[in-house]
Amino acid sequence: MSASRMKLPAVVATIVGAGLALLSWSQTWFELRLADAAAVGTGEVIAVPGSVASPALAALGLAGLALVAALAIAGPAIRILLGVLEVVLGGCVLLAAWLTLDDPVRAVSPAVTDATGVAGSGPTAELVASVDATGWPIAAVIGGVLLVAAGVLVLATGTRWPTSSRRYRAARVVEADASAAGSADVRPASDRAIDDWDELSRGDDPTEGRHDDGRPDASR
Repeated sequence: MSASRMKLPAVVATIVGAGLALLSWSQTWFELRLADAAAVGTGEVIAVPGSVASPALAALGLAGLALVAALAIAGPAIRILLGVLEVVLGGCVLLAAWLTLDDPVRAVSPAVTDATGVAGSGPTAELVASVDATGWPIAAVIGGVLLVAAGVLVLATGTRWPTSSRRYRAARVVEADASAAGSADVRPASDRAIDDWDELSRGDDPTEGRHDDGRPDASR
């Protein structure tokens, strides 16, 4: 596939990557069980969403969707800057997901505080019996990978993407010129009435040398 045809795959990859980041942020990332005084690990299951475990994903996903609109209308030079920004954005999504998976007990600490009223990473960690991850953190990782890949694709091929048609722009210019010329030929009726009155005052016939619609006769 030529470089000029890589615009659509890059835009689609950006949409999917940002969409996965936003979708995973709204889903359950961990199933948390608090330590029970009678039997450790048999406490009530608490669902911990991505909005608690990794809250930054919402802003990152929205930024990725904003890049889609920017890539669709940007020129070659701006696409390079957007490509760099997208690589950084995808890296941030990967970092946010990795930090959460690397230390799930710390990630669920806000949920423990909400359930027990106990604050602090140390005290909340002591109350955690088990933390089971779902598949949504992996979905966020995939979204980050797609954003990085799309950014690299933009950097490699963005300067050769097709732009808007020159024929279309030329047609718009011709249409504007024709409209301006037409508006110059047809004068408002109020202006023509004033000129007619002035000519009658001078004893001239205001209808001479004009077409039926009031426009000047070029032959005179």
